[in-house]
Amino acid sequence: MNRASVSLRLRLVLQLLGIAAVLAIVLYFTVRTVADEAAEATQDGVLGAATLAISESLQGGDDGVNVDLPYEAFSILGSISADRVFYRITTGDDTLTGYPDLPQPPKTDAAAAPVFYTMPYRDTEVRIAAVVRTVLVARKPVPVMVMVAQTRQGQEAIAQSVAQRAAAIGLGSFVLAAALSLLTAGNVLGPINRLADAVGRRGPQDLRAVDHPTPVELRPLITALNGFIARLRGALSRTETFIAEAAHHIRTPLATVRARAEIALRQSNSEETRETLRAVIRAVEESSRSAGQLLDHATVVARSDRLADEAVDLARLIAAQSEAFAPTADLKDLTIRMSVEPVVVQGDRALIEAALRNLIDNAVKYSPPETTVELTLRRDGAAVVEVADRGRGLGGQGTSRLTKRFARGENASDVIGSGLGLTIVSEVAAAHGGRFEIVDREGGGTCARLLLPLA
Repeated sequence: MNRASVSLRLRLVLQLLGIAAVLAIVLYFTVRTVADEAAEATQDGVLGAATLAISESLQGGDDGVNVDLPYEAFSILGSISADRVFYRITTGDDTLTGYPDLPQPPKTDAAAAPVFYTMPYRDTEVRIAAVVRTVLVARKPVPVMVMVAQTRQGQEAIAQSVAQRAAAIGLGSFVLAAALSLLTAGNVLGPINRLADAVGRRGPQDLRAVDHPTPVELRPLITALNGFIARLRGALSRTETFIAEAAHHIRTPLATVRARAEIALRQSNSEETRETLRAVIRAVEESSRSAGQLLDHATVVARSDRLADEAVDLARLIAAQSEAFAPTADLKDLTIRMSVEPVVVQGDRALIEAALRNLIDNAVKYSPPETTVELTLRRDGAAVVEVADRGRGLGGQGTSRLTKRFARGENASDVIGSGLGLTIVSEVAAAHGGRFEIVDREGGGTCARLLLPLA
């Protein structure tokens, strides 16, 4: 998995848990070390006291060293734990009493203060305290070494018990840290989520700079986001300007060419020239129509994500488009009949006008002479615009096929068209949350139906 795709929450929780685990392990070993040292210090204190008590009981005489082992010394050792106790009293290499194989200190220059060391003894490990005391024997100083040893099982048990408690505390701390890590991750990432919600609630037309209270660490992100919004706003503005200018610069020359060609057609006496001029006029008409629909489609694409929100009087728009197509309909001896009622929708006037223009253009284009194109506007849970004609029909093709870009019916190959008219209508309907459908009309022809939500 790519590290960059891992959730920030998961990464933060894992890092906090890793820190908690390290601290728990450090706590365990620290407590274990301190417990071992404390147990050893306690044992050394008891061993040292017992060794000094025995050494103070030594007495010299003319016959040698008298040893009277004090009971209190061994009772002190027995009160701490049930470990075994060993002792040895020596003068030089001679053992006066005790266990003769008890190891002597590594250094033989033991002083009056106890010396402590750990040695293996009889298949176990013992802690030994050794002290040297000088005793007068026959008026001569004789160094006597007293050694007292004790096994370490009891001290180990104490240290282990303390360490286990430390481990339990560490585990509990880790569990608590896990819960706190989840809470901390939520609090740390909360500003990011609130910022995302604030931006996500914006509509497609809202291109204002983001001014949401955020921590200092998120300021670079806010700055970058506002810069992107500003660039996007500029790009959309340039796109709209380009479309408007392109429409003007393309349609005007084509209209001029067509007008001059029609004048030349009327003035020409040569049938060959007249046929050529007719071909030019048809080509210009096709180019003009295609350019207009391409520009309409570009406008729909550019504005569909940020529709203008205004009240649109559909009855007035339909009447205006009917009047605009009246000259074309007259040339084909067509009648445009309207049956409209006042209906207002909320949306983008320019896009709805483009959809109506393409619907009526299709009906006029495919209708045979001396027929009627019927324009109907009514309320039926939504604003319903119907454009019905007596043209060629759908040729067995449905709405989904005919609304694809550049798709045309198989029975319309001899008619000038770009295959974008119904695409524009369908996309305008979708952008407004409406629906578009086209069906064969009973008795021949087609019925195109555009449904838009009421205001």
